[in-house]
Amino acid sequence: MKKLFLSSSFQDVTNIFTEFEKDLIGKTVTFIPTASIVEKVTFYVTSGKKALEKMGLIVDELEVSTASADEITSKIKQNDFIYVTGGNTFYLLQELKRTGADRLIIEEVNAGKLYIGESAGAIVTSPNIEYAKGMDSEKEAPDLDNLDALGLVDFYTVPHHTNQPFKKAAQSIIDTYSATLPLSPISNHDAILVSGNKLEIKRS
Repeated sequence: MKKLFLSSSFQDVTNIFTEFEKDLIGKTVTFIPTASIVEKVTFYVTSGKKALEKMGLIVDELEVSTASADEITSKIKQNDFIYVTGGNTFYLLQELKRTGADRLIIEEVNAGKLYIGESAGAIVTSPNIEYAKGMDSEKEAPDLDNLDALGLVDFYTVPHHTNQPFKKAAQSIIDTYSATLPLSPISNHDAILVSGNKLEIKRS
């Protein structure tokens, strides 16, 4: 059964996560901070990592943009969960595709491995990330020629809805795409829980 936990700010919804996934102690999580590499503000990477460790999880970092093919394969396949942080969605997708990590993640999640996506990590689970242009700069991903994303869900997460500094950008995405795409706007205190075909949005 497919399981995803999608958020805008993981540190603000840890209480929802521990209800969603109770078997955490000693489990390993492949922690992918790649989206943050091109960003100036990256505090959420440390916050997310600390939140996971506090729950008793073993964090195994995987920087996709610099890792070897063997390292990418073993960490994504062998660890219990996959966690993808926020940052630039376009750069993230470029590196996932360039390294083949995208296919491995899709395979593992479709086989039942829990995927935790924060902000950009949530957006990239959508069928296509073109709608995120108003929030992230495409210039960070000059080699990305196709915006088709992981397609793990059939909706489009809009993170940081009503939260600064992304309040205007999130609202602009909603105004532009709500008539044509099934958007799921979430604030920093919301999480989208996907279990098989069941979808639920919870507030912390």
